[in-house]
Amino acid sequence: MEVVMVTVRRADQAGDLGWMVMAHGEVYQREFGWNTSFEALVAQIVAGFADPAAKRDPAREAAWIAEADGVRAGCVMLVATADPGVARLRVLLVTEAARGHGLGGTLVRECLSFARAAGYHQVTLWTVDECVSARRIYEAEGFTLRSEEPHPGFAYPVTGQTWTTSLSGALRDTRC
Repeated sequence: MEVVMVTVRRADQAGDLGWMVMAHGEVYQREFGWNTSFEALVAQIVAGFADPAAKRDPAREAAWIAEADGVRAGCVMLVATADPGVARLRVLLVTEAARGHGLGGTLVRECLSFARAAGYHQVTLWTVDECVSARRIYEAEGFTLRSEEPHPGFAYPVTGQTWTTSLSGALRDTRC
């Protein structure tokens, strides 16, 4: 097995957010035949994260890039929800070439560690039933399936899934 140098860093370099959108569009088209409506959804999520008018709190929301041998190979983000104790994991991706090196789990653990430190008590996410590898990562990191519903999909119908995990030992938000 080849040795790969893996690093995870904040998504704060020029091109990081655009790469998240592009990589999702390309990877999911190749893997599942999804159309540009999925890429557009990812673009909306990433744009919402980047929007200065949203006044995102960097102590409670963040995005990360995983690099394999210095090349972008994965991403994830954590965003606030309307409930101050609940965050949402978004846009987890590991490129095909970088799979098998633990990047997905590393990204999710980084995200959950940040969520604990930020005072969240729960993290939720939405995915579809076709994303089997991602679901295995979520399960390994303590997420449980809470609900399923039909979704029109991104080229054909899929089953949407909501997963959650409780963050035991989370720091509590003491702000009024």
